[in-house]
Amino acid sequence: MEDKTALRARDFWTSLILIATSAFFLWQTTDIPLFDTQTGGVTSGDWYNSAAVVPYGIFGLMLLCALGLLAISIKDGGAERALRGAGIGWERAELIRMGCIAIILFFYIFALVPRVDFTICSALLISALIYGFHGGHHRRMIVAASVFSAAGLYAFLLHFPQSEWAKPHDDDWVTLALWVGLTIYTLVYHRDEYAIRIAPIMAVLVPLVLVLAMAFGFRQNVPNRSGLLFKQIEYHYYVTLKPLWAQK
Repeated sequence: MEDKTALRARDFWTSLILIATSAFFLWQTTDIPLFDTQTGGVTSGDWYNSAAVVPYGIFGLMLLCALGLLAISIKDGGAERALRGAGIGWERAELIRMGCIAIILFFYIFALVPRVDFTICSALLISALIYGFHGGHHRRMIVAASVFSAAGLYAFLLHFPQSEWAKPHDDDWVTLALWVGLTIYTLVYHRDEYAIRIAPIMAVLVPLVLVLAMAFGFRQNVPNRSGLLFKQIEYHYYVTLKPLWAQK
């Protein structure tokens, strides 16, 4: 077991990266009008109709969590050790950890979310984070980052222009296959760990509930509405379920 202060020092650097990332995307979200929005060509002053609500919520919560992590690391002496011991020079183990996190977040935000079905790419994200960073094993981190990079690179290389984002679902299938493969691998070799056993359930339920709430609850924009799963969900919602409700 690693020294607690050393772990808090890593949490210090992690929190700074998360704070910078969330602040950047909150700033980018300010380009989306929160008031005086247009819905179906009709001007509306209701803030909850704005497409900025969900990004503000997600990255606002991310910022709060990062600030909480920063406060804990400072309280437990992690910040002092990080600044004194690492200076600005990091240990190899910390570089691996931070590098893997950065790679996963980069490919998730810039490669997968715009191009791949939200539920599928988020399931891969959750599974990769749980497997890679539960327990602090460096080999797991590298494996998780490698699997995620494979999905991200495929989406980037084959569907880089925005005009390609809604094209055939080959990148959806590749990401889904990588998630299934990673899930099977973790359950076969690490099924004795509780976090690994519940990871597939969390990986599916969390993004699925989120995307359903965004699309049909809050009527917000959903990334890649033509995605492999969401396209079917949206079709059956309007074609199968909604007519049944209308008849009642």
